[in-house]
Amino acid sequence: MDNSTSNLKKVLVPVLSVLLGFLLGAIIMWVSGYDAIAGYKTMINTAFINPQTGAINPKSIGEIFVTAGPLIFTGLGFAVANTAGFFNIGLSGQALCGWVASVWTVLAMQGMPKLVVVPVAVIVGALAGAVAAAIPGALRAFFGTSEVIVTIMMNYILLYVSTHIVNNVMSESIIQTKGVTKNVGLEGSLRTEWLGQISNGSRLNLGIILAIVFLVLVWFLLKKTTLGLEIRSVGLNPFASEYAGMSSKRTIIISMVISGALAGLGGVVQGLGTFNNFFVQGSSLSIGFDGMAVSLLGSGTSVGILISALLFSVLKLGGQGMQFAGIPPELVDVVIASIIFFIGISFIIKLVIDKVIKDKKAETIDLKPTPSNENNEGGTI
Repeated sequence: MDNSTSNLKKVLVPVLSVLLGFLLGAIIMWVSGYDAIAGYKTMINTAFINPQTGAINPKSIGEIFVTAGPLIFTGLGFAVANTAGFFNIGLSGQALCGWVASVWTVLAMQGMPKLVVVPVAVIVGALAGAVAAAIPGALRAFFGTSEVIVTIMMNYILLYVSTHIVNNVMSESIIQTKGVTKNVGLEGSLRTEWLGQISNGSRLNLGIILAIVFLVLVWFLLKKTTLGLEIRSVGLNPFASEYAGMSSKRTIIISMVISGALAGLGGVVQGLGTFNNFFVQGSSLSIGFDGMAVSLLGSGTSVGILISALLFSVLKLGGQGMQFAGIPPELVDVVIASIIFFIGISFIIKLVIDKVIKDKKAETIDLKPTPSNENNEGGTI
């Protein structure tokens, strides 16, 4: 198969998955007695349009980027681990570590300048996520344990540890009410006045800029560095990589640490950008599991993850307005789940695309005129 056909499939598979997801969501709405067209129209209007003026709403667009920031980080985290050949299902717990650690750091450094507090908090949050991911990474590398099972269990462990930290470990001076910390304040927040002004008072913060920077950095790491080559090689064949002189154990642990650090940064953006505090979570963070879907839909590429994160943000934000069309907003989750479903069976879509391409090539060959051997005058013996 030539490169042009391969590139075409890389684009068509996610696009068709999204379209089929929307179609399946529409069918479910119609079967349930709802107007799917009105629902999708309301979703788009809620995500982009100011209902009072009918013009583009900067605040809503700002909130789309707010939601996309953490998803980009968790999507990148999953992509790095997936490139190394394993599934990091613990993104939620690792992001939670980054959230708790960054907010705790800022509140412990009250009174210090923002140029010091924010970088330190970001680094601490990334390190917290990295440490949380290093545990299943080491177990996978040295003992061959299933990273899927270990990371799922780690999600629950970290969830309840975070609750214990807020309720019993943090100083009372930084607790607002039981289970809720004080706000970090302007000196520790990723929000800035100028981003708030250009987005008409939204929660738009430096997190999205940080996310775009890391989109480029992760692309450079995986495509242009020796470590990136080792990660891709181990993901393709760890035994051949060992034979070539690469340490698969070291690469697995490093990949998991990088994956956890990126997820931790997603938690940092969630804590210091979106909410500006930490509060006890009743379940695993949705940004972890949504980040996995974002990465799969974006085929693990930086550009794909960016577009997928923005799409999921539009769905989540716009879905809140579907109730005005009489449609339960939970049906947005059905659309998202449908998209993920079609991504999961993407091999079927690839088979259909291959069949269509094969039939087109066969038709092209049949239409070509056959050369005639008649009247071969003047030919040589």
